[in-house]
Amino acid sequence: MRRRTISLCLILIVAVSLGAAGSAQETAKLPKLVDLGSTTCLPCKLMEPILKELTVELAGIVDVEFINVNEKPALVDQYRIEIIPTQVFLGADGKELFRHEGFYSKSEILAQWRGLGVAVPVAAPPAISRWTVPADARPKQSICYMCDRDIAPKTAVVVKTDKGDVRLCSPHCFFVMVSSYTGDCSELERTAFVTDYKTGQPVPLAAASYLHVLNDETGKPFVMAFAKRAAALAARRSVGGSILTYPLLQAKELATRCGFCDRAVYPQDAALVKAGGVYTYGCCSHCAMGVAARTGKDIEVHQPDALTGQMIVVKTLDGKIASIDPPTAVAWYGQRTKPDGKHASAGCFHQGFFVSPENLQRWLELHPLETGELITIEKALADKMALSAEQIRKACKIGECAPK
Repeated sequence: MRRRTISLCLILIVAVSLGAAGSAQETAKLPKLVDLGSTTCLPCKLMEPILKELTVELAGIVDVEFINVNEKPALVDQYRIEIIPTQVFLGADGKELFRHEGFYSKSEILAQWRGLGVAVPVAAPPAISRWTVPADARPKQSICYMCDRDIAPKTAVVVKTDKGDVRLCSPHCFFVMVSSYTGDCSELERTAFVTDYKTGQPVPLAAASYLHVLNDETGKPFVMAFAKRAAALAARRSVGGSILTYPLLQAKELATRCGFCDRAVYPQDAALVKAGGVYTYGCCSHCAMGVAARTGKDIEVHQPDALTGQMIVVKTLDGKIASIDPPTAVAWYGQRTKPDGKHASAGCFHQGFFVSPENLQRWLELHPLETGELITIEKALADKMALSAEQIRKACKIGECAPK
């Protein structure tokens, strides 16, 4: 009985071994991505969620393996590793096809496999674009020159120029405009008039008294101008706030700027950007990505969904996307069609991130005059990283101090 038992055990061991060998052979028939790193280095940590996604998405097409070099140091020499992480691309025959050192984004890995002739899936977002919209029926004088929103008569600002009046919806948009021009724009202050909130009459910008009140719902300032300080004091007794002279209002409005294009922003309207341990803002989602190009640093962007306000967090490493949370998030590239038929940016007020294409579609239904197209957040970053130093310097600027 004992000999028979031993024989049966040997048969089982051989059968299991043959089965394992068969499984190994089947696995070996697939190309393989081997990522050698650790659980402590930052680029290695950023590779972890990418490898998990690729393991699922490339199942049956490419095997994905992570090797912790601290636990298996012998493999460092076997794979000739000099820095971590290193990604080694192996063919179905086990021969090395390509290797990359450092952080490697998901899109780059997929593109590399496609370049090597492996038919990996293309996870492209749905195509969403709109180039034809109804004519804007609003009178031109009722549209803000900067943000395209309606101008409320009590907060209107008018800048007198030799090319005609430039109309703005608020003192804030005046400062956005000033910070968008190059050169000394102090001349604009002498030709700008705010609207007396009480009487509706124009008042020289620098001569007015300003009541600065924070909106309880948005946290953003609401600024009312008055020709007389006494009228501002009377209004403050009703709604609270602080009374500011023009120099104080100017200092407050220009204190917070976009880290890419240097425009004045309200933090409540902007993306929060962490760049190399320093916090700044992006006046729009795309300018937020541009902080990486302007500073040359890795950034972390916190941008609310333009429809729901849900936070989207984007991290970069070495000028590439490291992670997007949620991974379904997409970008809207607002554009206008020029007379020659080409498309150009519609400006920072027309850009946004959305947690999903579905959210973008709903937002477009609520904004029937918006034109442009859906792009990936990877492309939003790549477009900024491709800019030259001179292009970055001029980014989002609208020329010299001469409104048209």
